[in-house]
Amino acid sequence: MLTTTHNEGAVRVLRFNRPEALNAFSDAMFDAVTEDLLAAAEDDSVKVLVITGEGRAFSAGMDLSDRPGKGSKPVHGFAGMFEAFIEFPKPILLAINGLGVGFGCTITGLADLVFMAESAKLRCPFTALGLTAEAASTVTFPAMMGSQSANWVLLSSEWLDAHTCKEYGLVFEVVADDQLLGRTLERAQTLASKPLASLITTKELLMAPRREALREASEIETAGLGSLMGGPANQEAIAAFKDRREPDFSAF
Repeated sequence: MLTTTHNEGAVRVLRFNRPEALNAFSDAMFDAVTEDLLAAAEDDSVKVLVITGEGRAFSAGMDLSDRPGKGSKPVHGFAGMFEAFIEFPKPILLAINGLGVGFGCTITGLADLVFMAESAKLRCPFTALGLTAEAASTVTFPAMMGSQSANWVLLSSEWLDAHTCKEYGLVFEVVADDQLLGRTLERAQTLASKPLASLITTKELLMAPRREALREASEIETAGLGSLMGGPANQEAIAAFKDRREPDFSAF
């Protein structure tokens, strides 16, 4: 099972469940997460969704070993999952339990509240891979952090510890590792004690002015990724990764 879910009263907990791959996203996992989001959206017994990771990682981002054509064709893919996130009508809380890379970091911009374990780290590695941002982070990150912090996070590819993430406004609260899920559920239950109609209406009022901008940003980012994927800088980054060395971008 690529994901698991269980309910804590009116709170549904969704776990990314590929610990052997650091919860990296394959096409099959995009589909599994999308189906979980759609199911939670339609279930009136669920008022709040909490997302966390199984094992030592939250998510290592895209699974680079999951090449197109390797398995069955995805039903939803990344685009479908992104749409399910921005259309999700109820509060989404993240409990970032370990490292989050790529989408494991940019997902913070698609959530409503983010809780992070003290030992966890986040990274947007796009420029270090000769690529560019995704998941509408070019819109969500400046809104969350301000332009200069967002610029640094998206341009530098540097690792961010939990307290830096809190300082930048990327996360709502930093929690001791062994208390992370409990604290996130405590906050989730506070929200779940409120009427579902009020939660849905308030979230829609918050999301409605932003949704089209997020879609547009994601489309532009996807085009940018497509133009850079497989290019000389990206090839050098991949070669350096395989050779276990730092990439040399001096010629680019």
